[in-house]
Amino acid sequence: MSPADRALRPGPKSRELFAEAQKIIPGGVNSPVRAFGSVGCAPFFVDRAEGCRLWDVDGNEYIDYIGSWGPMILGHNHPKVKAAVAAALEKGTSFGAATAGEVELAREIQGFYPSLEMVRLVSSGTEATMSAIRLARGATKRAGIIKCDGCYHGHVDSLLVAAGSGAATLGIAGSAGVPDSVISETHVVPFNDAAAVKALLEERGSEIACMIVEPVAGNMGTVAPRDGYLEELRAITKQHGVLLIFDEVMCGFRVARGGAQERYGVTPDLTTLGKIVGGGLPVGAYGGRRDLMEQVAPIGPVYQAGTLSGNPLAVAAGLATLRELKSEAEAGRNPWARLEKSGAMLEAGLREAATRAGIDFQINRVGSMITFFFTKTPVFDFTTAKTCDTEKFGTWFRGLMQAGVAWPPSQFEAAFVGLEHGESERNRTVDSARAALG
Repeated sequence: MSPADRALRPGPKSRELFAEAQKIIPGGVNSPVRAFGSVGCAPFFVDRAEGCRLWDVDGNEYIDYIGSWGPMILGHNHPKVKAAVAAALEKGTSFGAATAGEVELAREIQGFYPSLEMVRLVSSGTEATMSAIRLARGATKRAGIIKCDGCYHGHVDSLLVAAGSGAATLGIAGSAGVPDSVISETHVVPFNDAAAVKALLEERGSEIACMIVEPVAGNMGTVAPRDGYLEELRAITKQHGVLLIFDEVMCGFRVARGGAQERYGVTPDLTTLGKIVGGGLPVGAYGGRRDLMEQVAPIGPVYQAGTLSGNPLAVAAGLATLRELKSEAEAGRNPWARLEKSGAMLEAGLREAATRAGIDFQINRVGSMITFFFTKTPVFDFTTAKTCDTEKFGTWFRGLMQAGVAWPPSQFEAAFVGLEHGESERNRTVDSARAALG
């Protein structure tokens, strides 16, 4: 592609579509971060994807590290996932009734996550977190919840307080339309600060139903838990009768076979899942201890329902994805070891490029989740993440995009390495990053 052609990212078709979309869709997008507003350019519109690559409507090709924001661990348009969805489609698109596939997917989830003694399928990660919090409140007969500054758990009213992700990208502190009365029971503490949780629970523990946390934060950029942090949360919450919820919508099935709770050896009371569990189609799930899950309707008093929960096409995609991961592991091709190695090699290349450029930077990585932070300050919570130079990130992002690398369009989002990212893609990415850093 010539330099002139490269200058067309985003190209004329994408620009025309964005102009038209802004007339009929708020901001021209159906999820805010897709607007590319924080990185100083218009978005490209995707036409198709295969493996670890995207093609936009202008025919430009990109190495993709967005991965549909996490689900594409196997790569886009994986043949086994595609075949499973096609087979399910032959039988129908939706029934509003129970199917065998729902039972099979629940069993597969249990195989990866032994702590989920019972599982309920929903249609998104947001639904999963919303439902888990309602269950925690119903089970404990308490109203208060604890969340961490910068952790995003979906656009649930009570959780849109000090949220990271798109809210951080757009500079929105919370959200209009959320009454103070709804968020009055939400208590915010810094991520990686167990002492703050302990102090809060010593003062108000009898009022708190649950603490929800991303065990590996991905919505302020990738931030790992400090050594002992999750263990301390487990001990403190148990002491006060507070339920611990791990939001593994993003890190689930990715940072280890059994997610963060396997990687760090800490078992929560409830877990929320999404993204990979649906293989790229809309599926979420929540589950945990049997005594808690048996309080969910129709066998318990905590009501939760969904017309499209367990949609057969989405279930088929999720089943195919989890079974392929399991099959690879059983064949001796451990996918999580491969992801760890690939992520480490990408990190090493980016670190070398940034060091040569002489810039202030931090790189945080957990397995195949990675973030390049434009700051000299080590990033371990949202306060330190906000020390980043977002203008420099925008310049870097645009340089990568012009070179054909699709990085998440926000300083406060994790990038994802998938099983289809190979040596040639890593090398091209590092070369492009080096050029973009000057």
